[in-house]
Amino acid sequence: MTEKQFFGTDGIRGRVGQGAITAEFMLKLGWAAGKVLGNGPGSKILIGKDTRKSGYMFESALEAGLVAAGIDILLLGPMPTPAIAYLTRTFHAQAGIVISASHNPHYDNGIKFFSSEGKKLPDDIELAIEAQMQQPMETVNPEILGKAARVDDAAGRYIEFCKSSVPFSMNFKGLKIVVDCAHGATYHTAPKVLRELGAQVIAIGNSPDGLNINDGVGSTAPKMLQKAVIDNKADLGIALDGDGDRVIMVDHEGDLVDGDMILFIIAMARQQSNEMQGAVVGTVMTNLGLEHALRDKGIALTRTSVGDRFIIEELEKQSWIIGGEQSGHIICLDRTSTGDGTISALQVVAEVVRSGRSLKDLADEMPRYPQQLINVKLGNANAKELMNHDDINQAVRAAEVELATTGRVLLRPSGTEPLIRVMVEGQDAEQVNRLAESIADAVRAAV
Repeated sequence: MTEKQFFGTDGIRGRVGQGAITAEFMLKLGWAAGKVLGNGPGSKILIGKDTRKSGYMFESALEAGLVAAGIDILLLGPMPTPAIAYLTRTFHAQAGIVISASHNPHYDNGIKFFSSEGKKLPDDIELAIEAQMQQPMETVNPEILGKAARVDDAAGRYIEFCKSSVPFSMNFKGLKIVVDCAHGATYHTAPKVLRELGAQVIAIGNSPDGLNINDGVGSTAPKMLQKAVIDNKADLGIALDGDGDRVIMVDHEGDLVDGDMILFIIAMARQQSNEMQGAVVGTVMTNLGLEHALRDKGIALTRTSVGDRFIIEELEKQSWIIGGEQSGHIICLDRTSTGDGTISALQVVAEVVRSGRSLKDLADEMPRYPQQLINVKLGNANAKELMNHDDINQAVRAAEVELATTGRVLLRPSGTEPLIRVMVEGQDAEQVNRLAESIADAVRAAV
C-alpha cells in the first residue's frame, strides 16, 4: 500500500453510518489495530470517548475487534482526548484509542490513536494497520482471547495530572471563571480542576445528552461564553471543544483571546521563569502580530503547515516546548505529550495569578494584525497549475511589494476541498482587504 486510505492528519473522521464510519468498519479496525499494536499475551489498549451517542456503538465494536485479536482492554468512558494520551502512558499500555470527532457536530464521529508514549502514531504504523484491514479477520484461539475492564478512577487520575501542570503553591482563590465544556468530554473534569485549584467556577455546556456536543457552545461557538463572562462579572472565561484538546479564552470585557494570544502569554510566562527553550512553533496561518511580539521579546517563531501534528513534529525535532494554532490547539511539551485545552488554559490562569494582571492586559501585549481569508472555488481547474499561473503570481508579487515588511501573503490549495485559499495579513485593514480581493480576482479569472 503506497498511500493512506483511512487515516488523515488527525485520525479517521466522518459521518456516522456513511463511508468508513460504520460499526462494521470499527469492528475490523479494532481487530487490525490489535494485530499490529499487540505485543503478545497481556497486551493492553485503552479506549476513551467523548459524549456522542454513537460512541457507545463504536466502543462496543472496537472492544469486540480488539478482544478477537487477543488484546486486553481498559475502558475509560467519556474522557478528554489528552487524558487518553496521558493514561496510555501511565498504564504502560501498547496504545490508546479515542472515539471522537473533536469540534464536529454529533452526527460525525471518528477515531484517533495514541502510541505507548502518548503521541500520535507514526505513519508507518498507520499504514500497517491499513494493510492489516485488507486481510480476512480471524479470531485468536479461545484461551488467548482478550478481556475488558473499566477504569473507575480515570477522571480523578486525569484531574490530578492537570493540577500538577501548575506550581503546587499556586492558588486560584479570588478568581471567578466561567468554563464552557461544549457538552463534551471535559464536562466532568475541567470544572473540578479549576475548583480544586481554588477558583469560583461557573460551568456552562456541561450537560451532555449525546446529541448536543458542540451545538452552539465550546471553542468554535464562544458567544455564549462571552455573554456568561459579562453577565456573571467573571475575571475570565475558558471555552474547550468537544474532545478537550483545544481552548479559546475570553477576558473580563468579553473579548476573545485566541490561540495565538494564548501562545504569546504562555511563551512570556516560560521566559519569565527561565523555562523557555528555543523558538515558538506556529503555522502558516499564525498571526504576524505574534511573530513580531515574540521577536521584540527575543523569541523566534517557526511556521509549519496547518495541523497540530506538524507542530509537534517540529517541536520534537528541535527539542523545543511551545507551539500551537489560532484555533486553540496549544502544545506544551514541557507539561504533556499532546495538545490539551485544560492544561493550556491553566498555564494562562497561572500567569494571571503570578503577575497580578488581568487576562486582557496580558493578551493586549500582542498586537493582532488584520487578516483576510478568501476561499476561491476551483470548479474543474487544477490547483497545481493555478499556483504557477503568471497572472496570479503577478498579483501576489504586487501585493507583497506593497506590503513590504508590514504584512504577508499566503496562497495555498485546500487539502480537503476544491479551493484555493487566499490570505493577506498586514497592519492596515483596508489595505489587507483590497489586496486580498485583488489576488482572489486573479485566481477567479484564471479559473
